[in-house]
Amino acid sequence: MLPLLLATKAKSVLKDVAAALGDKGKVIKIDVDKNAELSEALRVKVLPTLMIYKYSEMVWRQSGEQDANTLIGLIQEHIPS
Repeated sequence: MLPLLLATKAKSVLKDVAAALGDKGKVIKIDVDKNAELSEALRVKVLPTLMIYKYSEMVWRQSGEQDANTLIGLIQEHIPS
């Protein structure tokens, strides 16, 4: 499983990415106001901050909005065939 951790309000993008991934990955939205300790640990300074984890290791990170197709493509680069 490849979780994509997102600290963002872009619900439609998240839904599109989750639908495209199906059971190959997991999309997680973190409310930074309710999870201040986690957002500090992840060093989230700008919203949205997008992260891709593979086997518990961060393999990609970027601050700023991304469209669903870009995110899907990035995630698919990290999904084993």
